[in-house]
Amino acid sequence: MKNVKRIFLLFTSMIIIIVTSGALAIGAVKMLKGQTIYVPSYSNIVGDYQYINIRANLLIHNADPDNPITIVRIDNYDTDGKLVEKYLSKPVQLNPLAAVRYAIRNPKKGDEGAGANFIVQWKAENKVVEPLVECIMVGSYGTQGHTFTSQGRVIQEETD
Repeated sequence: MKNVKRIFLLFTSMIIIIVTSGALAIGAVKMLKGQTIYVPSYSNIVGDYQYINIRANLLIHNADPDNPITIVRIDNYDTDGKLVEKYLSKPVQLNPLAAVRYAIRNPKKGDEGAGANFIVQWKAENKVVEPLVECIMVGSYGTQGHTFTSQGRVIQEETD
């Protein structure tokens, strides 16, 4: 009976910690004037000892309800860190609560695309709610479909 109580207390403590840490993360709204974001993207995965080609879709959501943001840079790099393609010839404005998608144009075969990434840079005139930048990868092999996402990671911020 003592073991059951210990397990119950341990389980309850873990639930409280998880719920509390999640609530703290959800409540933190960042107001920024710009960021540079690293976004992992993959052009293939290995399944049953064979490559499955997938297509990366970069999505940028302006989460601010009142202010536009300007996307300054979207560059695609391969596994070796070499620039593959620049996606913007000029900055693009993204209106409040708007979103934009960029699909990778030339998926790589073999290992060279397994660790690819995007660098996304955005700016705003006023401080805005931090946008959501993610990559959705979709592919299929035979009758099996594969879909997964990766979240962008901030590598530089502008708060003033």
